[in-house]
Amino acid sequence: MSQALQDLLDLLDLEQIEENIFRGSSRSAVVPRVFGGQVAAQALVAAGRTVPEDRPAHSLHAYFLRLGDPGAPIVYTVDRIRDGRSFTTRRVVAVQHGKPIFHLSASFQTHEEGLDHQDPMPASPDPDTLPTSEERLRGYAHLDPEVVDRFLEARAAVDLRYVDEPPYGRFGEPRAPHSQVWFRTKGKLADDPLLHVVLATYVSDMTLLDSVLLAHGRGGWAVGDVVGASLDHAMWFHRPFRADEWLLYDQQSPSAHGGRGLGQARIYTQDGRLAVSVIQEGVVRVPR
Repeated sequence: MSQALQDLLDLLDLEQIEENIFRGSSRSAVVPRVFGGQVAAQALVAAGRTVPEDRPAHSLHAYFLRLGDPGAPIVYTVDRIRDGRSFTTRRVVAVQHGKPIFHLSASFQTHEEGLDHQDPMPASPDPDTLPTSEERLRGYAHLDPEVVDRFLEARAAVDLRYVDEPPYGRFGEPRAPHSQVWFRTKGKLADDPLLHVVLATYVSDMTLLDSVLLAHGRGGWAVGDVVGASLDHAMWFHRPFRADEWLLYDQQSPSAHGGRGLGQARIYTQDGRLAVSVIQEGVVRVPR
């Protein structure tokens, strides 16, 4: 396991300070605020620790309310909404400086047999044939080296590989609003199903709005031709998966309007099983 992955696991290992109350630390992201994927992942950890182990997470719905301060701890309060025969529901509020910055509702379910179908996995090249993040980023002479370093530091725990040029790699003219990324953690994880769901939640916020930028030929935050932030985020966990094995993140944007852009995606295992569906809307504004 890489040191960066161990550091990320430590970041997600919340301190329990009272029944239903947890505390997590923060760190800076590519931009000087708490990374949204970190808050979502930590909130899911808090919820999951109040749920029996035989009830894995099957969905989450979240709103980003305020920008997080990376220099302050985050307190997560869990509300045990419902414990049914098959489903368990939790609500989590993340607080900094006395104000809520994030709200999450998550649902967990016991294992059941039932109807089973899925859309087929889209075509995509073998991830081992694609450039690593460092190989791509170090090859872009137009990017500020400090921005490159921040990107690589923020993603050091994850092997993340774009199938095509990312928005910040080639911009200036619109492209199809579709992006594919392969990812896995840089090291093996324990067999805890919640941990793999939490890591996928963390990564899911890294690239989902890329397809919005592609549709308008924008390079994004790395080149400063848009400003933005996540507004809400929803995930459905369909089938078991491992975040330390290759996962295909197939992303597209059906709409952008009113200073907001919508991204929707599916995450497939390398053998073609549909593991997760994701939808996110974010603020995407052109600087004046």
